[in-house]
Amino acid sequence: MFKDGRQRLDDLAGVAGGAFSLLSGLRAEMEAMAKAQTEAIVRKLELARAEDLEAVMEVARRARTQAEALEIRVAALEAEIATLKGAASAATTAGLPGDGESHPGN
Repeated sequence: MFKDGRQRLDDLAGVAGGAFSLLSGLRAEMEAMAKAQTEAIVRKLELARAEDLEAVMEVARRARTQAEALEIRVAALEAEIATLKGAASAATTAGLPGDGESHPGN
């Protein structure tokens, strides 16, 4: 009888082990199906992944920083041009050479 009880326990353990394997397989299959379904929904809705969005935001941040730097450079160049034009205008008004008038000795 002891042998028969032990055999039953072994059989029960085998069934339990098989059921556990089956449940583990089902779980993995369900996870794979859920992941595939989620990816299909994301593609259908044309949603962006977080990593892609972060990359685009970084590119935009860099572009904004470069644009701000260029604005500063353009403002500095415009100020320099205005200064040079002011100096040229002052030279013309004072009658210095280069103003188009003839000077003695020319």
